[in-house]
Amino acid sequence: MESLIEFGYYGLFVASFLAATVVPLSSEFVFIGLLAAGANPIIATVVATVGNTLGGATGYGIGYLGKWEWLERYFKVKEAHLLKWEQKVKRYGTTIAFFAWLPAIGDIIPIALGFFRAKCWKVMLFMLLGKAFRYAIWAYLTVKGVELFVR
Repeated sequence: MESLIEFGYYGLFVASFLAATVVPLSSEFVFIGLLAAGANPIIATVVATVGNTLGGATGYGIGYLGKWEWLERYFKVKEAHLLKWEQKVKRYGTTIAFFAWLPAIGDIIPIALGFFRAKCWKVMLFMLLGKAFRYAIWAYLTVKGVELFVR
């Protein structure tokens, strides 16, 4: 069982990475399943956070290298949507990257920050903190939930 959990960490990393891109995937199911199977919550949280942050970094890179036409054609990001995000980036700065874990809008945040050339290291820091916060909450709730059912 131990080797299956170790293998599960690789799957969690991939799922977390892909979930932070425009691929419609929820890493929480993999995360919760792995924890319910007995994985170490700290290791799982670190793996998921790193994978999800690197996926967000990919979005930042796409935005940074992107052109209006590319983002619209290949990533289905409308110009009007990016212009709305430009106002948010101007108002909140790089701290908005903390919320890159949110459903629906989370994928566009790193793309917009990259497109509008926000400072990369600040974006990565706030994104890492937000994603770590999210997975830590999920880990806590899952471990406590499993404890309730095992008693």
